[in-house]
Amino acid sequence: MNIVTKPVEYKDGDQRCVGYLAWDESFADPKPCVLINHAWGGLDNFAQGKAVEMAAQGYVGFALDNYGDGVQPDTIDEKMAMMGPLKEDRAVLLKRLKAGYKAAAALEQVDESHMAAMGFCFGGLCTLDMARAGMDLKAAISFHGLLDAPEGAKTKKIKSKVLVAHGWDDPMAPPEHVTALGEELTAAKCDWQLHAYGQTSHAFTVPEASDKKNGLMYNEDSARRATLASQDLLQEVFAMHGAVVAS
Repeated sequence: MNIVTKPVEYKDGDQRCVGYLAWDESFADPKPCVLINHAWGGLDNFAQGKAVEMAAQGYVGFALDNYGDGVQPDTIDEKMAMMGPLKEDRAVLLKRLKAGYKAAAALEQVDESHMAAMGFCFGGLCTLDMARAGMDLKAAISFHGLLDAPEGAKTKKIKSKVLVAHGWDDPMAPPEHVTALGEELTAAKCDWQLHAYGQTSHAFTVPEASDKKNGLMYNEDSARRATLASQDLLQEVFAMHGAVVAS
């Protein structure tokens, strides 16, 4: 195994974005790609690490730069200033996500017919919006994501298999949002699953999360279980990659 990483520039209109590509160059042929949607802190070390994890599992990892220019806000106010406008204008957010998807699909390392996406916190919302928009993803995986649908969105068939890994005590995704999402995905005739973890709050996969007052806490057990569930789904949806189908 020889994992290589590099930045990849792409454009959303006039906005420059800098994604993060990770792949095992031991493989000569294009591989399935897992897009990583970052949390409200931007394309940081955590998001980059997830791209590397995907490469270690035999896929191509590509972390999207959904803020643009590689911006990594530091304070809560700075993070809200970057995330807020995109969360409020989901059409602008979707355009940014589509630009990242297109950039990844064009990479020589990527088999564009076998792509999936996963996201964390704000990135979970991004991933669900990609599925809602009918983008060609084999799987869409949300970890402690924001679950609310775009306002006024019309239900249409979701092609992606959806996995939602959710902390039951997450203050940013209360039970009514969970129920609404289940109803939404059912109406969209989606193949979906929800794993709700007890005694678990927001950001439960992030080792540095330790803000109990605001409901941001790492949970080792829930993180492990959610990771295993995601690995299982990716293996399922990518199982036929490279297979020769008889006509």
